[in-house]
Amino acid sequence: MAGKAEEYQEALKQKQAPGYGALGVMEQHLANHAFFTGDRYTIADIGLFAYTHVAGGGRFDLTRFPAIQSWINRGKNQPRYLNLTQLN
Repeated sequence: MAGKAEEYQEALKQKQAPGYGALGVMEQHLANHAFFTGDRYTIADIGLFAYTHVAGGGRFDLTRFPAIQSWINRGKNQPRYLNLTQLN
């Protein structure tokens, strides 16, 4: 069983590198912009928010990305935002 656990950990590490790369690109953009296109929340933000705000569950350390954290908070403050974990 330990073999499978080690295999899983290696696969996770391999997937995290490009994930952190994408987060780095997002961080660079959001350091100078409130949203991804224009000056308001758009479908681009909604699409990226869906995965990014739960990236911690995939063992991504979002504390390294303060602009992304601020953007996530702006997303959560949008009208009609629903926290899916609270819908049950």
